[in-house]
Amino acid sequence: MTSIPAPLPPSTANWHWKNKTVTPWAKQWFERELSEVRVTGEGTEAVAVERVVEVDGDVELGQRKSKLITIYDCRVVLNWTGTASDGTAVSGKLTIPEVSHEITLDGTSDYVYEWSLSTDRSPAVDALFQLAKKHLPPALEAKFSAFPAAIVDTHGKDLTVSADPSRQGTPAPAASAAKSTTVQNDAALKKKAEGAGVTKSGGQAVNTTSLTVEAQFMAPADDLFSLLTDEKRIPQWTRAPATSTPAQGAEYSLFGGGVKGKFVSVSPPKEFVQTWSLASPTWPEGHTATLTTTLDQGSDSTKVTWSLSGVPLGSEEEITRNLQGYYVHGLKSIGYVQVYPYVPPPQKKRIPAELERSVQTQKSASGGFSTNAFAAIAFAVLAFGAAFALPYFTGRP
Repeated sequence: MTSIPAPLPPSTANWHWKNKTVTPWAKQWFERELSEVRVTGEGTEAVAVERVVEVDGDVELGQRKSKLITIYDCRVVLNWTGTASDGTAVSGKLTIPEVSHEITLDGTSDYVYEWSLSTDRSPAVDALFQLAKKHLPPALEAKFSAFPAAIVDTHGKDLTVSADPSRQGTPAPAASAAKSTTVQNDAALKKKAEGAGVTKSGGQAVNTTSLTVEAQFMAPADDLFSLLTDEKRIPQWTRAPATSTPAQGAEYSLFGGGVKGKFVSVSPPKEFVQTWSLASPTWPEGHTATLTTTLDQGSDSTKVTWSLSGVPLGSEEEITRNLQGYYVHGLKSIGYVQVYPYVPPPQKKRIPAELERSVQTQKSASGGFSTNAFAAIAFAVLAFGAAFALPYFTGRP
């Protein structure tokens, strides 16, 4: 196995396809932004969005060939309230069946609005209802048009290596002062939506997740523990220089510096915990994850589990491939046989003995009846033929 290749330039790294699901954040964004919509008419007439009742759908940010693309299709339901010219409090519900990238940015179709009125009808109420139908949609659509840019501003850095991500196909951001406030609010929503999965590296928040890779080898746990932590044995499976002393606080370096960190805890031969960072353009500068390696020895093999927490969102597939390619296949390349647990085939349903005997009896009875019937028919045909033939032979001179 060769050592980890040199980091790819940002243009190459950003060419790969990546996706990030941001649905929880998007729901909170709609709840916050749409609740600010308010329109007024003549005199005291006013209509406002009371609250967002439902946001149903999926929202993702994708990177395709160095470009960030918003992918979303949501059904939005909200309650609206207003005050008629005669002071009557009016309320109703509004459903927008589709708020999507295709409508907002591509303009493939128009928004559809499904209105309902909860208040008893009157001339003043009807006039306010018409005001809502006329003026609320443009105000809502102004918010919808800002949604793609908000996705890119808030989550783009989690996918794009370049400091200047492409935003082709998304609206231009608002004025600087408004943008500053919006970005701060969106970042707060992001932290609320993604919770403990947000860590700070170098003063910047990084959205993270966890992943696990498992493999089972025909080797004792103490041998594998030494092979994974002893700097004299590590180059056997990494094919690259390494520094490693399995002691708490000691620094280590694998794959010629491609992976670095420190030992957090060491419990031979069952477990060791390390900080873990990858020398790659897709890995945030200064960011550190935590790798926990556990070895569970059985009667004839040892199960090794690599659990990595703090993985930047959008890089899960790349890191999983690295762990499988450089760790698991590295050990296999020097003769450590990987064991695959035996999974027995599905058992055929057994027929109860009594039922099986009953079926066999029926088959036998059916077969016997069929044979006897054919014999009787054959005998009758022969007898019938003899009856006609006998006079012919006996009547001859």
